[in-house]
Amino acid sequence: MKRTATTLLAGAAGVYAATTAWGGPHPVWGYVAAFSEAAMVGAIADWFAVSALFRHPLGLPIPHTAIIPRNKDRIGRHLADFICSNFLSTPQLLAKIRAFDPGRRLADWLANPLHAEQVGVHLVAAAQYGLRALDDQRLQGFLHDTLSAGLRQLDLSQVGGKLLDAATSERRHQAVLDELLLQLAELLQKEGLQETLADAIAREVKGLRYVGLDQVAARLATRKIVSATARTIVDIAENPEHVLRYRFDALVHGFTERLKHDPDFQRRGQAIRDELLEHPAFREYLQGLWHKLQDWLEEDMGREDSSIRARISAMALTLGQRLQQDDTMQAWINEQVLASAPLPIERYREDIRAYITQRIGDWNAQEMTDELERNIGKDLQFIRINGTLVGGLVGLAIHALTQLAKSL
Repeated sequence: MKRTATTLLAGAAGVYAATTAWGGPHPVWGYVAAFSEAAMVGAIADWFAVSALFRHPLGLPIPHTAIIPRNKDRIGRHLADFICSNFLSTPQLLAKIRAFDPGRRLADWLANPLHAEQVGVHLVAAAQYGLRALDDQRLQGFLHDTLSAGLRQLDLSQVGGKLLDAATSERRHQAVLDELLLQLAELLQKEGLQETLADAIAREVKGLRYVGLDQVAARLATRKIVSATARTIVDIAENPEHVLRYRFDALVHGFTERLKHDPDFQRRGQAIRDELLEHPAFREYLQGLWHKLQDWLEEDMGREDSSIRARISAMALTLGQRLQQDDTMQAWINEQVLASAPLPIERYREDIRAYITQRIGDWNAQEMTDELERNIGKDLQFIRINGTLVGGLVGLAIHALTQLAKSL
């Protein structure tokens, strides 16, 4: 394109020189000379303008030339501002996210069986990598030491007391008592237990054995025990204010307070904790358990018909299908994305602005100039070509108007 534009300039100069030197008196030569002269002026002016963008024309330090190299840093700042203001503004990106409809897109993507299968494949691949990474003695030793150090700081009695506090708040432990009473009632109704009680009682009433009444007395006593226990159970179950319930409350509360505040309990808890952590069998048991789990996971995930991968894919597909049918959930996903988006947009937009500014600032001015010229220089050469032709036509028009004015 440079050669084409330069050839047109040279052609205009040649025509002008020829018409000036050898042109005859015929008026047409004046029009030719005017066209070629103006074409040269237009071509040279536009060459100067295009060249002035990238360098000093003819190497002369003419003011307001080499515009791009001299203003490289300012161009970088303005380019960064332009991109961030016109492409990365928060309202624009939120509108784009809103139009994208993440909830619907996610539902449609997951509801595609091929995509659901991809989810299973990728998650299984990630899990396999994680298992291989964890199967390292250095990491396992580090995790064991870290976990042991953390557990040694744990006060088991305090933790147990707080757990019991949570479990017994609002008298939840009374439900445990109800379950125990229910199990006791069922146990007493069993024939085997009643026979055992009767035999035990018969062995104690030795004097009645000689008259053959030991078994009769034992069965009678057993029925009374079962009946009395059943009545007690019924009374406790039907009466929330039963005295035994309050005694049970007091027992649980007292035990909880001892766990939290009794130094003897705390020492016992620490001793149990330390003994457990230091016992080789405990560590071997945990390691064996982990290795068995790891071997099973690796064996399953390595098969073509992996049950884990199939389950993950099925879960992803089911999730997608349910999301497709649940507009409310899709709207919730969109709301969460739109609510969380402004913070990273604001945060990373400034990072992008700073990166563009710094990156252009770090460029070598000549390299930047060459890169820009390589990308837009071809289009700029059309300016020179157009300048040559338009200049010639303007010169021709001026010459024609001049001749017309003279004739009048």
